[in-house]
Amino acid sequence: MEQWLKGIMPNVYAYSGRFLESCEATLLMFLISGVISFFLGVFLGVVLTVTREDGIHSNRAVFHTLNAVVNILRSIPFIILLIFLIPFTRLVVSTAIGVKGAIVPLVFGTTPFFTRQVEAALANVSPGKIEAARSMGSGTLGIVFRVYLHEAVPDLIRVTTITAVSLIGLTTMAGAVGAGGLGSFAINYGQNQQHQDIVNVCVLILLLFVCLLQSIGSCLAKKTTNRSLFRKRY
Repeated sequence: MEQWLKGIMPNVYAYSGRFLESCEATLLMFLISGVISFFLGVFLGVVLTVTREDGIHSNRAVFHTLNAVVNILRSIPFIILLIFLIPFTRLVVSTAIGVKGAIVPLVFGTTPFFTRQVEAALANVSPGKIEAARSMGSGTLGIVFRVYLHEAVPDLIRVTTITAVSLIGLTTMAGAVGAGGLGSFAINYGQNQQHQDIVNVCVLILLLFVCLLQSIGSCLAKKTTNRSLFRKRY
């Protein structure tokens, strides 16, 4: 097995320690920033949904302010956002490099995108079910948790999967500017040193990871589609 690995990817084998560290760094960036972005995105998406003009708790000031912030952050290319946030990142986590320094820009790059995805998913919830919940005396929080989030589960799973796949791409871009991970490993040890096997293996690992995420997301979405999530009691 050892000889076989040396034969098909000699440079990856030679830098196996660095390769494993890069895989771990990419996974950490993905998990930490992904979890933070998930909760922030769901929260902000819900706020946008309930405070819009025809929402269940309309508030024009909150909606337009948050809407503008999300639009501005979404319009900035991630590589520019990385550089722009360096002073803020240093202030928050005391460094702008490595996995630690990548978390802040990854959250800022992912959350606005996911917020819009969540908002779109919640917009598909039937207005009739919302009105039924209101007529039964359910308050704002009751409608949010028992109607919006319950009824939108399949769509939320789909948009979470899309965002997770997008986040993988952002982690590789972050690696290109000093965050570490597979992006940094592919550039520094692969492209710069002309070791094509390193580039190939990094691409393969990322491809397998994306396929795994997509398969899990599709399976969960299929299992929850057409399931009756609406409750009669509020």
